[in-house]
Amino acid sequence: MKTIDKIYINGEFITPNGTEYFDLISPTTNEKLGKVLLGNQKDTQNAISAAKEAFKTFSKSTIEERIQSLKNIQTSVEKRKEDFINVMVEEYGGTLQFATMSFEYMLKGFESTINLLNTYDFTKTMGNSEVQMTPLGVVGIIIPWNSSNGFICSKLSTAIAAGCTTVIKPSEMSAQQTQLIAECLHEAGLPKGVFNIVNGLGDVVGAEISRNPDIAKISFTGSTTVGKIIAKEAVETMKRVTLELGGKSPNILLDDANFSEAIPLALIAAYMNSGQACIAGTRLLVPESRLEEAKKLIKETVSHIIVGNPQNKTTAVGPMVSTKQYERVQNYIQIGIAEGAEILIGGLEKPEGLENGNFVKPTVFVNVNNQMRIAREEIFGPVLSVITYKTEDEAIEIANDTTYGLQAYVSSSDEKRAHKIASQINAGRVQINGIGHDPMAPFGGFKQSGIGREFGTLGLEAYLEPKALIK
Repeated sequence: MKTIDKIYINGEFITPNGTEYFDLISPTTNEKLGKVLLGNQKDTQNAISAAKEAFKTFSKSTIEERIQSLKNIQTSVEKRKEDFINVMVEEYGGTLQFATMSFEYMLKGFESTINLLNTYDFTKTMGNSEVQMTPLGVVGIIIPWNSSNGFICSKLSTAIAAGCTTVIKPSEMSAQQTQLIAECLHEAGLPKGVFNIVNGLGDVVGAEISRNPDIAKISFTGSTTVGKIIAKEAVETMKRVTLELGGKSPNILLDDANFSEAIPLALIAAYMNSGQACIAGTRLLVPESRLEEAKKLIKETVSHIIVGNPQNKTTAVGPMVSTKQYERVQNYIQIGIAEGAEILIGGLEKPEGLENGNFVKPTVFVNVNNQMRIAREEIFGPVLSVITYKTEDEAIEIANDTTYGLQAYVSSSDEKRAHKIASQINAGRVQINGIGHDPMAPFGGFKQSGIGREFGTLGLEAYLEPKALIK
């Protein structure tokens, strides 16, 4: 049983003013892992003050100094690879496969940010004027539980690259993971106040970050509902915002696609991170003429997906993060049944032998139309809806008929055809014949999937304010 009773402010681990504890529960067994002491409004204000003071000097740091800071963090993180993987598996229930991949992405994120700093020109000429790209100020970073340290590293790296200081509010459910990254960041020897971490609830710590006038920008990843609340608060002091929100990603299998390859790939896209991913491809669009073939392949593929202990190398789907999330997913499966969709495989209740944890049967619905709630609302669990179409135009129309627009997928044996379709999908990223991540390409959503972009040049410039010097 572990007790985490420190937060990180101005270069030190300190005891928060807050007195409320939050229990940390294993999603695999529902047994108590420990507890975390939560920070309060005063702790958040202290963290913001420390970041504000540090900004005075850090904003004037050189590119070389920022690169060195990033290298120091990378070295510190790299040394504790096994710890990062193990704590994600234990506390979050992420599969060993996913946790290992997440760690590798973390390291690549530092490399790409360093490469960006080596090439980005902070002084530009526009017209006859000199334009200086200047750091915004103190950035509030608010992140969810489904890839906690990955989000901390990517957002903090960009803030450091821009010359901004930060106050980080991680999910209280990720306290053990947060403790680990805080130790690594401390070891990296960044100047005091450049990063500050306050464990706490969204309506306390998150709310103070959202409304405090000394926060210049908020970078948030999470639900669309919470993103709207943050945006409303932020506008009162005209904060800049980057909001990476929910998704209901379409995956179009064109009629010439190799289904023996595309179907397994589609299920990986749907069930990535046990379905707890904003970019999960949860709407599978299949040509009506090939539905029966698709159903057979889907059923066969899902029957071989291993659900179970996330520590096992072969496990592909682990538990939901909490009993609340488990119940949410079960409720959506019930909604799908009530709406008249047919369960091809999976369904209600826990898989046999996994009754103690928050495990969901990987579920696939067929006979789904795009107006059903299971096709329109983000479930955040291993539930896939199969929707048929007759023509390319209809597939595009269905794909775009959503309030979201974060990511999409297209599969075809003709890459030019796939590219043509992908170009017509309203989403921030479209994966063509695969699943990949380019840390230099922008990431973010259309419509209610968010505002702004992360990664690469566009991600960096979201932390910068242009200043024109006109002679």
